[in-house]
Amino acid sequence: MLETPVKKILTAFALGLTAWAASAQDWPQKSVTMVVPFPPGGSTDQVARAIGPRLTEKFKQSFLVDNKAGATGTIGATFVKRAAPDGYTFLVTSLGPLVIVPHLVKGLQYDALNDFDLITVAVASPNILVVPTSSPHKSVADVIAYEKANPGKMTFASAGNGSSDHLTAELFWQQSGTTGIHVPYKGGAPAHTDLMGGQVDASFQNVNAVAQYIKGGKMRALAITSPKRSPIFPDVPTLAEAGVKNVEVASWQAIVAPKGLPPAVREKAHAAFVEALNDPKVKDQFTSIGFEMVANTPAQFAEFQQKEYARWKKVIEAGKITID
Repeated sequence: MLETPVKKILTAFALGLTAWAASAQDWPQKSVTMVVPFPPGGSTDQVARAIGPRLTEKFKQSFLVDNKAGATGTIGATFVKRAAPDGYTFLVTSLGPLVIVPHLVKGLQYDALNDFDLITVAVASPNILVVPTSSPHKSVADVIAYEKANPGKMTFASAGNGSSDHLTAELFWQQSGTTGIHVPYKGGAPAHTDLMGGQVDASFQNVNAVAQYIKGGKMRALAITSPKRSPIFPDVPTLAEAGVKNVEVASWQAIVAPKGLPPAVREKAHAAFVEALNDPKVKDQFTSIGFEMVANTPAQFAEFQQKEYARWKKVIEAGKITID
């Protein structure tokens, strides 16, 4: 009996679904690329390089880190947005490209809220206000008093325009009624060097990025942006304790994929990334330097992104912040 055209179509569709399901079940069948939109050595790069070996060991396929830095993280994010949604390209990024930069860069080549499949927020870390050990400022009160007596004079370094340390400084000025000068660097490392050398006055750095310098006596910590004190710096007050409210900020790293990932691949990838993040060695590596392990669900990530996106939009508009 000859097949009708409709039956042929349905048969082909069923075979396609079967092949697609098998492909998803067998993922990954080749190397997977984790794009980091920043230079090697930073917090985001650390996350990718910590979980890569665990995933490689689990699947017997290479999970490779590809640093595509530039344009405040948007070059790497745009690359991933344009990649095939097949489970072989992921973006491991900080919050910047997903919730901050979209409010600062005109003509962005991706829609941060709609062009990615969200996998998980991997880790979070508060920022910490640091000054050189040679600084005369011993407290947040000292900084505020100086800024009010010398408006627009005190310099604050950041890892770059649109970074969480940049926006934390802007939020601090808004909430404390002060002003300062933002000095953007091309990454955290040169900012750290100039801060320790006294070329800049202060910075709100990711706590994990400067923990070694604080413990080594090369930077002085004045306050932390978390709701409660950090277990690795219990003597450092929160900004709220220091008298500046509503500057609770967490820098975070997350994993996303190009929009349209097959649901079965997305679920398998999410489970694998969370398992790698919860590996005891990975957890110990990050919690020892001030990270909080998050490893949440895509639904929780989506809700969190919406809140962060709206929050930073408000801060940027209130401060009339630009990166031109």
